[in-house]
Amino acid sequence: MTIAIKPRERDAILQSLRAGVVPRIGLQHIQVGRKDEVAAILNDLDSIAQGGASVRFIIGRYGSGKSFFLNLARTVALEKKFVVVQADISPDRRLHASGGQARSLYSELMKNMSAGAKRDGGALHSLVEKWVSDVDFDVRQTDGDLHQAIYIRLKPLQEYVSGYDFATVISKYVEGFEKGDDALMTAALRWMRAEYTTKSEARQDLGVRSIIGDQDVYDYLKLMAAFVQLAGYAGLLVNLDEMGVLAQRLNNKPARDANYGVILNMVNDCLQGSVKGLGIIFAGTDTFMDDRRRGIVSNEALKRRLTDNAFAKGGLRDCSGPVIRLQNLTPEDLYVLLLNIRHVYAAGDTSRYLVPDAALNAYIQHCACTLGAEFYQTPGDAVKGFVGLLSVLEQNPGTNWQTLLKGITLERSVDPNSLPPAEDEVPVALNGGKDELATLRL
Repeated sequence: MTIAIKPRERDAILQSLRAGVVPRIGLQHIQVGRKDEVAAILNDLDSIAQGGASVRFIIGRYGSGKSFFLNLARTVALEKKFVVVQADISPDRRLHASGGQARSLYSELMKNMSAGAKRDGGALHSLVEKWVSDVDFDVRQTDGDLHQAIYIRLKPLQEYVSGYDFATVISKYVEGFEKGDDALMTAALRWMRAEYTTKSEARQDLGVRSIIGDQDVYDYLKLMAAFVQLAGYAGLLVNLDEMGVLAQRLNNKPARDANYGVILNMVNDCLQGSVKGLGIIFAGTDTFMDDRRRGIVSNEALKRRLTDNAFAKGGLRDCSGPVIRLQNLTPEDLYVLLLNIRHVYAAGDTSRYLVPDAALNAYIQHCACTLGAEFYQTPGDAVKGFVGLLSVLEQNPGTNWQTLLKGITLERSVDPNSLPPAEDEVPVALNGGKDELATLRL
C-alpha cells in the first residue's frame, strides 16, 4: 500500500534539498544506509536514558551527510523522549571564549531546544512550564506551598554550578505567572537562555548573583541535562555541527587549544561516567579530526582518546569508539536515495513519477562522469542536482530528461571553511596573542 506524503513534509524536504541543506522534518522518507551508525546512536540513547552519558564525533568530508546524520539522530532522540539542543559552531559561537562567543553558543542551543511536540525549536518555555505545572498539580493535592516545593524538587541540582540560582530563577518564573507579570517571566527565560550580559542586571531583575558566562557553558549543559530528567524526559542530547570551523577558521592557536580543552573535559566526563543524562555529538570534517597542526589531534590527550581502532581495517568497522567515520554511499544506496527523492517529489503517488527507473541509472552515470568517482563520498551535490532536474521537468511538461542530462555539467561544491581569507581580511592576534579571535579589515 502506498503511503501519501504530507504536503508540508514534501515541501520542506524538497526546498531543503534544492538549497543544499538538510531538512528538519520528513527524514524517514529519504534515509538510506548508515545502519551501523544509527545502531550506535540508538545504543547511546539507551545508555543515557539509564543514567549514563555519551560522546560521539561524526567525521566525514564536506557534503558526505554529517548534518543529515545529526538531524537523523535528533529525530530518533525526540521519538525516545529526549530533549535535543542543536547549533552550528562559528567564529562567533564556540565552546571557549572571553568576548561572549561561548555564551552566544549556549544561547543559540537554548533557542533551538526541541522537546515533545515542540520539534522546531523554542521548547525551553514549554519545558519549564510543563515541569512547574506537574509540581503545582502535586502541591494542590496536599495544600502545600508551590515555591517551597520547587526548591525541594530542585535540591538535587544544588551540587551543580549555580544550581541554587537556577532554582531561584524557576521560582521567579512561577511568581511572574501567579502575578501576571510577563516581564518577570521573560526575565527568567532570558537568564536560562544566557541573554544576560552583566550580573548586576540579573540581580536587579531576578535577585540572583550569577549569570551564564563564557566559562560556564559546559557546566550549565550538565545542569540542564539534570533538569530535563527531573522534568520527566530521558535526557539531553547536544548536537554541535560545523566543528571544522575551530580548525580552519580559528587562526589563533591559544584559542583553538582552549576550545579543544573544553572538548577534552567533555570527552573525559562522558567516557569516565562523571556526568549523567547527557549525550554530545560533534560533527566535523576530516581536517578537524586529522590535521596534526590545527586539528583536534594536535591535542595529545584527545589524540590518545580518539585514535581509531587499529584492528578495524580492510573493510572491518568498529562503531563502539567515540569516532564514527561516515562511509561512502554505495551505488546501490545512491540509487535507493534517488528513488526516495522521486517518490517524495510525487507526494507518494507512483502515477506522478516524472522520470522512469532508467533515468536514475543514467543520472548516476552522468554524475560519475561530471563530478568524478568522489561523488559517492559527497552525495550532496548529486542530490541537489537531481531535485533541480525534477523541478525543471515538472514545470516544463514534455521536456525530455535525456536531453537535459546531455546539456548539463554538474559542479562540485567547495567547503567554505577551506577557502583562504579574502584579500581585505587579515587575521591577526591582538593583545600579545591573548585575544582569541580578532580580524583587522584594511
